[in-house]
Amino acid sequence: MAEQVRVRFAPSPTGKVHIGNIRAAIFNWLYARHVGGEFLLRVEDTDLERSTPEAIQTLIDCMKWLGLDWDGEVFYQTSQRAHHLEVAQMLLDKGYAYKENKGGQGECVIFKMPTEGVIEFDDLVKGHMKKMAKDTQDFVIVRSDGSPVFHLANVLDDITQGVTHIIRGDDHVENTFKHIMLFKAIGAPVPKYAHLPMIVNHAGKPYSKRDGSAFVGEFREMGYLPETLFNYLALLGWAPGDDREVMTREEMVEAFSFEKCKASPARFDMKKLTWMNGEYIARQPAEAYAAEFDKRLAAAGLPGEPLGGCKAELLAQIQGRTKTYADLPGAFACFFTEDFAFDEKAVASRLHVEGMPELLEQLADRFQNAPAFEVAALEADIKALGEARGDKGMGPLVHPIRVAVSGGMAGIGLFEMLVFLGRERTVARLKTAAARLRDGTL
Repeated sequence: MAEQVRVRFAPSPTGKVHIGNIRAAIFNWLYARHVGGEFLLRVEDTDLERSTPEAIQTLIDCMKWLGLDWDGEVFYQTSQRAHHLEVAQMLLDKGYAYKENKGGQGECVIFKMPTEGVIEFDDLVKGHMKKMAKDTQDFVIVRSDGSPVFHLANVLDDITQGVTHIIRGDDHVENTFKHIMLFKAIGAPVPKYAHLPMIVNHAGKPYSKRDGSAFVGEFREMGYLPETLFNYLALLGWAPGDDREVMTREEMVEAFSFEKCKASPARFDMKKLTWMNGEYIARQPAEAYAAEFDKRLAAAGLPGEPLGGCKAELLAQIQGRTKTYADLPGAFACFFTEDFAFDEKAVASRLHVEGMPELLEQLADRFQNAPAFEVAALEADIKALGEARGDKGMGPLVHPIRVAVSGGMAGIGLFEMLVFLGRERTVARLKTAAARLRDGTL
């Protein structure tokens, strides 16, 4: 009969969930679902000062947001303290451990590592791993205050929960050599190990808060979808073996295997994450996008309907250009209010140019008298004007128009934007921008 696979995610809650930790949870979850095994959640809450009820709830909320459902009840490490100490005494009794007063702080229980031979294991990601026993050191398993140390508690809880595969970051490789000897001393089978590559920054250093957002809650606040973050983190150290990148949860579960995991460090690329989020947003049902858009309009104190009407048509244009929900209403506020913000950098680079007030007024007159205020006609007209001026391309006209009528450089296609705003509103905004440039208020 085949072994029932059991994996676990065993974080120590601190109030914030790092993407490196949740990436380990995702790999555990994918493997368990791929093989029909169990994914367990163990809260290593022995640090009572940090593992507060609020910190634990933050962890739970994060996992639910990402769709990381676990099997059975949450297992709390503090519930096993008596068992941990009982086994520590057994190790003392059998000579696998000894007591020593370290640093004059009282007696600790210390586990004896072997001094001869080789400690080795076959890692499902990194391959065969080995370490000479003489290169290891004894280590504390119970502190002088009587509290079990991570090494002992972690191993015993894995035994209690029947964990068969331990999937975690490769910063734990050194711990694994210690834990293997603990498993053997206790008389329990040694689980299989898979050590995931570190997530690094563009310079190849471990990714941290210094490099940008590093916690799941921050990405949620910035408007990234849970599906995006799950998908992207799954690809940091694993690939399906083909060109697929944007994948459904079901596709990832079906394709997952350790053979396709990579041992080399995985570089976190914010641009790629943002691109992927845009892909997920573009694929959302129009109703879901509209609901989120309305929520963010209301939060910004903007009316629910655009100035020119045609909301469904407008959102269809905007949805495919939204990279994160934090972008909303942002560059699209110009469709809902005349009191939209101007981007200072865009104004400085595109409007603070000699002769710009006159150019904007010329454009306003041209649009006012255009026979047809339609996308193709407007584009042809601006192209012809640019050629008459000797411009190389339409940029010298297109960019100032966009900034003058919308406040920034982002958004839907310029000529589609003008049509949505309408002839009169476009003309008025161009003239207003020209006047403000003259009086120095823009």
